[in-house]
This record gives sequence, C-alpha cells and structure tokens, in this order.
Amino acid sequence: MGRPRTNDTAVRERLVACATEMFATRPQESVTVRALATAAGTSTAAVYTLFQGKDGLIREVRDQAVAGLFQDLAAVPGSEAALEDLGALAAAYRRWGHEHPHLYTVLFGGAQSFVPSARVGDRDPVRPLVSAIDRAVADHVLAGDTTLIAVSLWVALHGLVTLELAGALDGTAAETAFRSTIDAVLRGWATPSAFPGLRRADPAL
Repeated sequence: MGRPRTNDTAVRERLVACATEMFATRPQESVTVRALATAAGTSTAAVYTLFQGKDGLIREVRDQAVAGLFQDLAAVPGSEAALEDLGALAAAYRRWGHEHPHLYTVLFGGAQSFVPSARVGDRDPVRPLVSAIDRAVADHVLAGDTTLIAVSLWVALHGLVTLELAGALDGTAAETAFRSTIDAVLRGWATPSAFPGLRRADPAL
C-alpha cells in the first residue's frame, strides 16, 4: 500500500479548513501540528511540506481571510455619494463576518489579531473604506484625519459583529444597533453643514 500524498491541493485545502475552525474556536497554543493533521486526515509531514509548520499554516489562513474580505468590500459598487458608499461598505463588512464566522474570528480576534495602521496596502480590506472616507472629506461631508475616521468606524463595526457572532445581539436588536451605531459614528465626524442630513428620527430606518 502506497504512502498517502502529503502535498496535493485537496490535502492543502483540508488543512486550511480545519485550521480555520480550530484556531477560531481554541487557544492557539492548544492547537498542535498533530491535532491539525489528524483533523484533516493527513500526516504531520503534510503540514511541514505544504506550510513549513504551524506558523505557516496560520499565515495561510489569515491571508485567505484578508483576500476574501478585500474581495467582498472591493465588489461594493461606488456612487457619487460617499456617505452612502460608507454605509454599503459597513453592511458588506458585517455580511462577510456573518457568512465567514471562523475566518472573521481568526482574522480579528483568534490566532491572529488585526491592528489598523496608517499604512494601507492596495489589497488591504480597509482600502475601499479609506477611499470612501477620502472622498467624503474632499466633499466636505466629513472632517478629520482619514485614518482616525477609518479606525473609529472599524472599532464600531468590529464590536457589533463580534457581539452578533457571540449571540449577544440578534434579530431586530442587532439591525437597529448596526444602523444607529454607524449613523452615530458618521455624525460624529460630519461637518456642520452635513450634520443635519445625517440625523434620523428612527435609527432603524
């Protein structure tokens, strides 16, 4: 009987899938190479052959999460109204978190943490958000440093999505919290002339 293959695409995909779930649901130090290999139905040698070890597998999981989130945010169609685009990007971010809860946890709170910085790469998930904020500032709708505005919006989004994934917010309460919180963040950065148009009598609308 021949030895099982340790370097084909199917094995690689199984390892990434198993690692995504395990790193999202367990402390990183408790996830061993042997446990990863067993979960994926392969040998420990496969982890080293394909990823040069556990750290390499973690990087692959995170890279896939970053690429997926960027793809979804970059696909949001732009318009002439930067604030509407920011709302659509916030909704897309939230939707991605709901659709990929394990990847979200790995990317923003599990095996790897995300720390917003002033340096934004061309394929950084925050790039579409920064571009929309730049336009809003140029149009004198928002006032402030683009990076600070982006971080404040991300902090609000991350808190909301994390609470939803933990089951602390759901249904109408989650929807109302999402809309009212994003509106409040944008109002906080709005210019005096734009502020009245951002006020809503019913935050659920």
